[in-house]
Amino acid sequence: MRRKVLNDISRLVVKVGTGVLTDRRKQPDPEQLKQLVAQLAGLRRAGREVVFVTSGAVGAGMGALGYEKRPSDLAELQACAAVGQSRLMAIYEQLFAQHGLHVAQVLLTHDDLEHHERHLNARNTLVTLLARGVVPIINENDAVSFTEIKFGDNDTLSALVASLLPADLLVILTTVDGVIENFGKANPQTLATIEKIDSALEKLAGGTDSATAVGGMRSKIQAAKIVVRSGIPLVIASGRKKGVLARVLAGETEGTLFVPQPHKLRGRKRWIAFFHHPKGVLFVDEGAKVALREKGKSLLPPGISRCEGGFAAGDVVRICDGNGTEFARGIVDFGAAEVRAKKLQRVEVIHRDNLVIL
Repeated sequence: MRRKVLNDISRLVVKVGTGVLTDRRKQPDPEQLKQLVAQLAGLRRAGREVVFVTSGAVGAGMGALGYEKRPSDLAELQACAAVGQSRLMAIYEQLFAQHGLHVAQVLLTHDDLEHHERHLNARNTLVTLLARGVVPIINENDAVSFTEIKFGDNDTLSALVASLLPADLLVILTTVDGVIENFGKANPQTLATIEKIDSALEKLAGGTDSATAVGGMRSKIQAAKIVVRSGIPLVIASGRKKGVLARVLAGETEGTLFVPQPHKLRGRKRWIAFFHHPKGVLFVDEGAKVALREKGKSLLPPGISRCEGGFAAGDVVRICDGNGTEFARGIVDFGAAEVRAKKLQRVEVIHRDNLVIL
């Protein structure tokens, strides 16, 4: 299955976590950075387009500014990010130059990718950089980001970048070998392949206790949900292993492979599904759920049992069944007040072209 799924990869996104990039002093690890850049340069020489999503800015800034633990104050975090990002880019530019490659810094906020015109512009910029042989180095714009416009973590950011392009593969390099069953117990085992993301799998994923990192395996599972629904495979593997990327692309049993769904979502559908903070929730009855999921129908007023939130026409909302399980997202044609009034007749609350089954 690996060789089949990873058979023809021409464009990939590689995300590297803070724990892989920094040493015990929370400073950038020169040898580790050098070997990672060498791997990425090798992919470029092989004719592949590479986008590099890097964590480590806050961690590098913490070390430079003398923080022992990741600060909780927003201004202190942003100060660390501002100092650390420039340090990281200086290192990357020098290391990639040794391989004859140019790099470009791309700092994003969630707001950049939610707004449709800026979303398309970000994609066009990345595609142009790749066409010119440049390696885009992407990070969240932590120096100006705040809660409402944040991605939350770079695992999510990397998944959204892979979906934005779209890429043929996302690789997340971390400090462990992949998704591990019985982690911390006597018989741990790395799961080689995951074909379905279910509640049992999510229970295996914990957060992180790292002083510099965010998210842990839980955020990587959330990233997997985004890319596999977009039709893109994901491999989670150890960034501490030399040559790991070449082994992944050769189809060797390295890390954990998340198998993508067979049909890729079109660009606009990906934008609706993954690039918004939904403004509300529509709960639908079982008949409407079947009509949406299995028959490709639009959402009509009679199928809506209740709604939550203060959304307006044109906003993206979550669509949940009676148990509260989200199974779709869509752009509404009417605001919350109109839906709650239950006076809408012979209209489509969400047209099927503006609806995505998750």
